[in-house]
Amino acid sequence: MNASTNMPPAPAPEAREVWLPFRPETVEGLPPSLTYRHWDGGEEFPADPAHCAFYVPPYMRGREATLRPLPAMSGLRVVQMLMAGIDAMEPSIPNLPSGTLVCNAQGVHDTSTAELALTLVLASLRGVPDFVRQQDAGTWNGGFHESLADKRVLIVGYGAIGAAIEERLVPFEVAEVLRVARHARETPRGPVRTLAELDGLLPLADVVILCTPLTDQTRHLADAAFLGRMKDGALLVNIARGAVVDTDALLAELGTPAGPSGPRKPGRLRAALDVTEPEPLPEGHPLWQAPGTLITPHVGGPTSAFRPRAERLLREQLGRWARGEPLDHVRAVA
Repeated sequence: MNASTNMPPAPAPEAREVWLPFRPETVEGLPPSLTYRHWDGGEEFPADPAHCAFYVPPYMRGREATLRPLPAMSGLRVVQMLMAGIDAMEPSIPNLPSGTLVCNAQGVHDTSTAELALTLVLASLRGVPDFVRQQDAGTWNGGFHESLADKRVLIVGYGAIGAAIEERLVPFEVAEVLRVARHARETPRGPVRTLAELDGLLPLADVVILCTPLTDQTRHLADAAFLGRMKDGALLVNIARGAVVDTDALLAELGTPAGPSGPRKPGRLRAALDVTEPEPLPEGHPLWQAPGTLITPHVGGPTSAFRPRAERLLREQLGRWARGEPLDHVRAVA
């Protein structure tokens, strides 16, 4: 969607109330012409939700908190998410007041998420999880491990986060970065191919990084056929959404842990997952013990880099809204 075509009217004096998950006095540069309420998902609302015109949902408080005030927000004009996607809002968009704009937080999580993607790749290739277990056990056991250097990396979902990941990969002397997105285009670093070309690209990649939004087209994109096309020994990294990967299909490629039926058997693929389906991953789920698998609990975004970038986004978006200018990062219109 072209955000420049979505120009909300400048808020009227009686409709200038903004709900923020941060205390407004701690955010420098907010437009003084607006009225601010602080709400971070608590049981009690800070004011009548019907008066809220610009809603910034609480960050990392879950879908229930995000959606709870919406039925009463009859005067709503803008929802500004602080997440990279808007999937938490999707079920409620048809019920929002007509014309409400829903914006994502493009740019806020690029740095943190790209850092984690690189961390997962390096930790998996260099065997860091095994070293941590050895440290816990007080044992010293070296060995040969793979380097990121000279690997071919495929980034699936080459948007702002995908580009940030590539920027961090290049200094590690990777052999090649392959890029895939919904639409083909040229970038300063090379071509971006379409999802239709995945079949031919997957067998070439030593590392496949998923950072695509979750849509009907990408749900279970990494299914049995996708995983079956990956080369033996390749690493799958998911920093997108858990449902982009078919969990059962992935488990079939990861081998079997040690148990009563026999010793641990490494699988054909390895995985590093910041997101899973289901999520949170329940105790006893087979992914926890899958050979060659590193799991982090959806921590791509919440780091010290989040707050300054979120504040910058809010300053920019609220400034545009107060002046009646087009908003950026509009992803849906009710």
